[in-house]
Amino acid sequence: MKRLAFPLPLIAAAALSACGGSTSTPAKVAVSHVLLISVDGLHEQDVANCIAAKTCPTIAALAQTGTQYTNAFTPGLSDSFPGLAALLTGGSPKTTGLFYDVSYDRTLYSPSDMTCTGTKGWQVIFDETTGVDSINGGNRVHLDGGGAFNPQAIPHALVNGNCMPVYPHNYIKTNTLFEVVKENLAGARTAWADKHAWGYDWVNGPSGRGVDDLARTEINSTDAATGTEYTDVYTHTEAFDNLHVQAIINEIDGKDWTGINVAPVPTVFGTNFQTLSVAEKATNASGGGYTDANFTPGVQVAAAIAYVDASIGKFVTELTAKNLLASTLVIVTAKHGQSPSDHTKLVKNGDTLTALLQSSGYLDAAGNWGQNATTTGNLNDGTGLSGTGAVQTDDTGLIWLKDQTQLAAALATLNANLGCTAPGICADGAQASILSGAAMTAKFGDPALGRTPDIVVQPNPGVIYTGSTKKDAEHGGNAPDDSHVALIVSMPSFAAQTNATVVVTTQVAPTILTSLKLDPMLLNSVKVEGTTVLPGLSF
Repeated sequence: MKRLAFPLPLIAAAALSACGGSTSTPAKVAVSHVLLISVDGLHEQDVANCIAAKTCPTIAALAQTGTQYTNAFTPGLSDSFPGLAALLTGGSPKTTGLFYDVSYDRTLYSPSDMTCTGTKGWQVIFDETTGVDSINGGNRVHLDGGGAFNPQAIPHALVNGNCMPVYPHNYIKTNTLFEVVKENLAGARTAWADKHAWGYDWVNGPSGRGVDDLARTEINSTDAATGTEYTDVYTHTEAFDNLHVQAIINEIDGKDWTGINVAPVPTVFGTNFQTLSVAEKATNASGGGYTDANFTPGVQVAAAIAYVDASIGKFVTELTAKNLLASTLVIVTAKHGQSPSDHTKLVKNGDTLTALLQSSGYLDAAGNWGQNATTTGNLNDGTGLSGTGAVQTDDTGLIWLKDQTQLAAALATLNANLGCTAPGICADGAQASILSGAAMTAKFGDPALGRTPDIVVQPNPGVIYTGSTKKDAEHGGNAPDDSHVALIVSMPSFAAQTNATVVVTTQVAPTILTSLKLDPMLLNSVKVEGTTVLPGLSF
């Protein structure tokens, strides 16, 4: 059986330390606000290249008053859910329970099973279809996703004998820094803006009340001005991201994200950018992605980085105008990278992993499992199947077997088909791996408890389990280009440092709390996983 060997960044960051650049200790400062900026797809190499080329002056300026971590990595999986959860909780999927926006839980009942008496096991999907616009497979015609949850997206759980709905904030298994800040700082206010109006409800944490000012905006809604979704081309995605740029400016100006209501400037606030991610995924032939293995940006990526840099510049300008910059900690990082950057490594043989699992009997041979074959062809339309197991693939594969007693047989089948010729799963290289059993439990938790996958397949870097002609890059797994991300922690009074310590993005959350003079151990994931603050900072 092929054993998983996670790369070096995923061992305890505290065990490794190597600093470069200035070794001066930053002056101690009082932090009143923290602005967290996540740029989907922003690799460390992107930052290094644009600073060298002088094409990202704002990011370069932030690096001159802060610490640039050149070896920052995501915690094992690089989908948006675990990537953002790392930043907001200090935890990996082992404690957050967030593996992907499409996952599976053996303990849950279907949305239609309101008595929790049917078959257990539900494919949980908290994405653009979590908004009520998508009920019965409907079109997403409202920017706010319809203004409410889609009941067909909300599974049920048996809690103390009662059958209860499981909203995204119920689904996350640990608290968030928003909750900690609100509970422990008198008068604190929190705000966040992201890509899915209702799927990202989990940022509120289990209390459901962690974020005072949550922008309910849906990137996969139809833009009335164009008749298309905002993800069709990166220049259109800019229009969506601009909503969040204005939201942050409004909050800096002492209003809520809409700009309508007066509100205190948030203690912790932030947003996510999608433009770069869309540009990276675009086909190489259309100018998307990179031109070589050195992360030289293509036309679309170069333009997207310039756009993001200018947008962050607007935040800095507004903070300065409101006399807030000196007391605001600015963090620029990413939920995930994008793979592959080297187009010559791209392999798209179709979803051979799912096909192999189905043909071998580990999932329904006809594809009738989970929400893979709904009546309308859309997710969360109310016609999914319970108790079937599931698989989620992008540039990785998360497998929940229908019958967990078939684990050994499934592993044997996978290991017998590692090649790149169908039905092979293209996982025969040195950086490919298959995780299961005791190693899975140690890394991500015990699959027997219901949430953790039975198997995680990491194919060769560059492999995307798709036949789509619309994209040449993806994320979600642990390929180097997925996991090596940008991280800059900046404040005007900080000295410039380049820190080569191997760190994990889970260290951002305890660092934020420390900057606000709060105990990082107030975060449950930090306590359980022993997550440390980022090195080289002093508040």
